[in-house]
Amino acid sequence: SEGGQAPAAMPANTAESSIGIRRVGRPSRGLAGGRRPMDKALYPYLLFWSIGLLCFLAEWRFPARPIAYRSVFWRDLIALGLYNVSFLAVVQATDRIPIPNYMPAVLYNLPTVVKLAFFYIVEDFGLYWVHRLMHTKPVWRIHRWHHSPTSLYWLSGIRATIPHIALFNLTYIIALPLLHEASAWAFQVIMVEHIVRNNWMHLNVTWRSSWLEWVFVTPRYHQIHHSTDPAHQRTNLGALLTIWDRLFGTYYNPDDVRGELSFGLAERVPPVRLVIGL
Repeated sequence: SEGGQAPAAMPANTAESSIGIRRVGRPSRGLAGGRRPMDKALYPYLLFWSIGLLCFLAEWRFPARPIAYRSVFWRDLIALGLYNVSFLAVVQATDRIPIPNYMPAVLYNLPTVVKLAFFYIVEDFGLYWVHRLMHTKPVWRIHRWHHSPTSLYWLSGIRATIPHIALFNLTYIIALPLLHEASAWAFQVIMVEHIVRNNWMHLNVTWRSSWLEWVFVTPRYHQIHHSTDPAHQRTNLGALLTIWDRLFGTYYNPDDVRGELSFGLAERVPPVRLVIGL
């Protein structure tokens, strides 16, 4: 996904995300000190599906396009299962990458909310460039599964190959030192926000959200990126903030879209190769 990292029970972009789908990193492995082991195991799943239910309700009340959920939902449930397994494998490797603590000691005493803001800026900047890399010819094959859904809705952004997950996960790992000595609640915020963001980006709703798009990625903003139109696919690459698209020439104004968008791949790829990223 293009969105961000989440625990293995849920997406990251996916972001796009993430654009795909990511994790809450090393310091956040313990979710909250007082929970019993069973509570800790169930918490991510309950959180993910509670947010998912809210997304379903939003799409039912304010649909941008008709979605045949019965024909698409089961495919994305399989993709969710594959994502969980892949994510667990990926973090075993990425969590061992030695990233030096580059945060100056003079900044250690900054309020956690300031550290969190720095973290998001650095992570989102990295997500933009990783996502842009994925839309180059040599790397496109590891990202095209994410673009394969012909119906875009909150769970469709879960599709991500192992290399896709690993590359997006690196942005989190690199930004992590900015949270040195941050309060534990910051990692809970990241976990919830990354889930919400990946669902939000792919949500099947739309409205005149141009005022919000001066700062943040919205569903209609990201829907353009998933369009089958070649003029759209290398635009609107941002995961959280739209400033990177504006600064680096990949911004496409949603108000300039004419006609209905269609989604999916313009190429035919065997399913196994699509899922593996080959």
